[in-house]
Amino acid sequence: MTLSSIDLTIFVFYVIGLLIAALWISRNEKNHERNTGDYFLASKSLPWWAIGASLIAANISAEQIIGMSGSGYAIGLAIASYEWMAAITLLIVGKYFLPIFLKQKIYSMPQFLEQRFDARVKTVMAIFWLGVYVFVNLSSILWLGGLAIAAMTGVDIVFGMLFLALFSVAYSLYGGLKAVAFTDIIQVVLLVLGGIILSYLALDKIGQGQGVIAGFESLVNLAPEKFDMILSKDNPHYMSLPGISVLVGGMWVMNLSYWGFNQYIIQRALAAKNINEAHKGIVFAAFLKLLMPIIVVLPGIAAVVLIPNLTAPDQAYPQMMALMPVGLKGLIFAALVAAIISSVSSMSNSISTIFTLDIYQRIKPNKSQTHYVNIGRMASLLALCLALLIAKPLLGQFEQAFQYIQEFTGFFTPGIVVLFLLGLFWPRMNANGALGAALGSAVFSLLLKVLWPSLPFIDRVGLVFLICLVVAVAVSLFIPTAQKHPEQSVNLAEIEFTTSTTFNTAAIALTIIIAALYVTWW
Repeated sequence: MTLSSIDLTIFVFYVIGLLIAALWISRNEKNHERNTGDYFLASKSLPWWAIGASLIAANISAEQIIGMSGSGYAIGLAIASYEWMAAITLLIVGKYFLPIFLKQKIYSMPQFLEQRFDARVKTVMAIFWLGVYVFVNLSSILWLGGLAIAAMTGVDIVFGMLFLALFSVAYSLYGGLKAVAFTDIIQVVLLVLGGIILSYLALDKIGQGQGVIAGFESLVNLAPEKFDMILSKDNPHYMSLPGISVLVGGMWVMNLSYWGFNQYIIQRALAAKNINEAHKGIVFAAFLKLLMPIIVVLPGIAAVVLIPNLTAPDQAYPQMMALMPVGLKGLIFAALVAAIISSVSSMSNSISTIFTLDIYQRIKPNKSQTHYVNIGRMASLLALCLALLIAKPLLGQFEQAFQYIQEFTGFFTPGIVVLFLLGLFWPRMNANGALGAALGSAVFSLLLKVLWPSLPFIDRVGLVFLICLVVAVAVSLFIPTAQKHPEQSVNLAEIEFTTSTTFNTAAIALTIIIAALYVTWW
């Protein structure tokens, strides 16, 4: 299946327009040398609407659109828990974590770990994050994006991945986070519009032209098993989403790690003009998360009725796009590529931030700002090249890449959440306890996977979190660190946790909406 000339024209106009916008945004002020604050934190100038849009654009990529749509095809609406619970998690991050990070004036998560603990913890976690970002996140984004391009255009998947990498380099390598964040406004508008159109047309087709309401009612009647939010033990996908544990167990750990302590995401909020702008941006992103299941999960469920014999679930979204009429197909294809490009650019920028500021600058201190910016660009380029090489060997064998990504990262997230939570809120937590939690997370996760294979991975994440919590506390109490400069605990008395009436009202409204959604589809 190939795109028509009209579809290709729409897509080409999008590509050219995005490049022009990125270059205009990235232009230097006269007589101003670009420094690391400009390149990695957008000169701390991001307004709320850019923060919120960029958070969503960075999050919703090929792994979400293709992968989560595939999980919608295989599992159903239950996969939307990742989206709706993320909205609540964003509010927690905005109220309790972000004020501390902004008060500390950090560039990166490893930098905070060095301030709070020591260089050992920073280095271990910086290397870990670089490995996960390149070998899991960036490679999966490129692979699934290449898969979508191949399905839509008929080109080889390798050429699709190369296009994504080169496009990302063309507009983000020069401008850094500022170029990524402000062009994300375009990306999110296109993503939301394209996703809603696709869902609308799919439901209208199922309803045989009687409208989306009739189509949705027909879809529920034709595939009722796909509309269970809480899966029972006899469900074949219970291991992926184990019933009530989704609401009270390990998914909270996964979400807190991703939205609160993940450089790839939190970097946008760190670049805010001030805490109020960051709070408004987070609320904006949280409301957008409510829409995501309509945009990414619903097309996958609709494919169960419209295209019931797919060879792999991850083909659902690309094949659904093939059903769209000329013109709209080009728009939706542009929306998909927009999301992928944004995530590729965001991920590569975060990789360059951690490598340059947390590893390279320690080895080569006292260099010029221009030197560090150029090193960051080289790190981005190298990461993209490496991800291109390893994408197919790592991901080519998986039918549901989204579940693969969640399970792999679940080996490490319990320890990350423990060391950050205790590092933020328990003054007696020390560097040895942090290392015990970080390293123990991988060890305990592997042991449980081998010795208790019937334990669902989300439950495993929750159990490992509790074990790491005990380990971190015990090690901190009984094994003091022998270092010249003791850990600097966060002085919570100096942190302003008060939020505005707007933030509080939005938090209550979001909680009520999400509770209603779960009650409706229980």
